[in-house]
Order: sequence, then C-alpha cells, then structure tokens
Amino acid sequence: MPIIEAEGLRKTYRSKDREVRALDGFDLAAEQGTVTGLLGPNGAGKTTAVKVLTTLIRPDRGIARVDGIDVGADPQAVRRIIGSSGQFAAVDENLTGLENLEMVGRLYHLGIRAARARAAELIELFDLTEAGDRPVKGFSGGMRRRIDLAGALVIHPKVLFLDEPTTGLDPRSRIALWGVIKELVADGTTVLLTTQYLEEADQLASSICVIDSGRVIARGTSDELKGRIGGHRIVITLVDAADSEQARLVLARHGDGEVSVGESGRDLEVPVRSGAPALHGALADLEAADIRLHDAGVRRPTLDDVFLTLTGHRAEEATT
Repeated sequence: MPIIEAEGLRKTYRSKDREVRALDGFDLAAEQGTVTGLLGPNGAGKTTAVKVLTTLIRPDRGIARVDGIDVGADPQAVRRIIGSSGQFAAVDENLTGLENLEMVGRLYHLGIRAARARAAELIELFDLTEAGDRPVKGFSGGMRRRIDLAGALVIHPKVLFLDEPTTGLDPRSRIALWGVIKELVADGTTVLLTTQYLEEADQLASSICVIDSGRVIARGTSDELKGRIGGHRIVITLVDAADSEQARLVLARHGDGEVSVGESGRDLEVPVRSGAPALHGALADLEAADIRLHDAGVRRPTLDDVFLTLTGHRAEEATT
C-alpha cells in the first residue's frame, strides 16, 4: 500500500477577473522508503499538490492520504508524522541554529530537554557544529537551507515533503544537501520532492511524475521515461560558429528530428535512430564540407529531452 496517495485532486483558485485550475485530476502513489520526484514547469501544480498533502489547503475534490490517514478528515494525525521544507528557508534570523531547532521541538511539545537534545543531534548531522551557536542572519544560503531541512526532521517524520529544497543554492551546497537526503532515505524516510532541476530528480528520485496543467502526464523511473522517447543524440561542438548553418544542414540529413543549436551557435545536436552509424556518416560529411570540430559524440536521451517531448519546452524555459 502506498504511503502517499492522491486520487483525482482538483483545486481552483478564483479571483474577481479569472480563475486558475491548479490541480485538475492529480493522482499520485508513492511507496515507503523511496524518493518520488514531481517535475513540472512553474504553475504546473507541484506546490499546490504538496500543500494539499501537508494539510495546508483543502482540495475542491478528490482524496489524499498519508500513511493511510485521510488528510482532510484528520489533518492533526497527518501533521504528527510528516515534516515539510518549503521553497524558502523558514528560520528566525535573530536566533542561533541551535535555538531555531530547539524552538521547533518546543512547538512540537517535545519538552525542553528532548528539544535541546534533538537540536544538538541535528546540528551534528547537518555538519553545522561550528555554526550552531551563531545567529542565523550570518549564515550562507546553503547553511540556511540545511537548518530549515533540519527543522523538518525534528520529530523523526515518517514522510518528508521537500518543495524545491535546493533552489538558489550553489552546486557545492546542492550536492551536499543531496547527500543528506540520500542518508535519510537509506534510514527509511519517505520523501516527496518537487524540483525543477532535472539532474536532481535523476540523482535522487526512484520514481518520477511529470506534471503539466495540474495533472500527471507521465510517470516511471528515470530510465523508463528516457526509454519512452528512445534513440540517441548526436552532439557536436564547432570550432567556428560561422559554420553553424552548414553543420545544421549536414546533421538534418542524418538525423531523425529537429536539429537544435545552442545560443553560441557552436553546439548542435539532433536525435537519431541508430547512434554509431549515424555519427560515422555525419562526421564523414562534416569533414567533406571542411567543417572543423572541437568535439563530437553520441549520448542517450536525458530527462531534459523527456521534459521537452512531454511539455513542449525545455526545463530551463519552465523556470522563467
């Protein structure tokens, strides 16, 4: 039995001049001890789905359950077993790291001793020992996110909801946070993760749901989703961007779809049915046309290719 379930969730936001259907028949089933990733552009319904599952808002229609508990019927019982971290670090800047976590523990009625002990344990877990006694207002963005995530773990939640947890972090901080999430899952925590970083979903999620216009339009493992669009991609980098148009015409003859050209004009790629034979033919024609290359190769589809195929735009366009 899935530990997180959603069936036919609908949610419409209304104002004087318009209405927006944020969820339009959203379905989800997440297994215990796994990371389920929700991928989708801004406005797709990811955050609304998380708000419903974490009891922050009620859906207009549909059913949501966490560990078998109906979210709408018994929200208090749900709150006792979940942790949640939103898109922005919810911390008190004037308190120290330890004080922030102790405060969360007190709000959960852990008692003074238990709250302090848990705060110290989490400070060590998140490698913040040297900063634990400093006010949070002096923390870096990555440290703030770690304190915020630590706060979501104060009660040892059975299910953890992470809504774009690494947004705005530098690559080093993002990778460090991925490591913490992997450790939590290895210890049995179930994680529902919304993200716009395709690499993040590839790294963490054992199951991925692609959301668009308030509904799930595809689901599966990373490899299963990539397998749906099949084939390979020829990727080349030109020495001279002036050769871009001629190179595009060469790749178009060997490809099985539209040739994409990067902003610099030097990076081109095209989907092909057969990787090595198509690359061999394309390289021969490029050499015959006296087009010089820095690099060339064949790669498998990525989640970005999946995203483009399913939603009609690349993931980086979705974040704007």
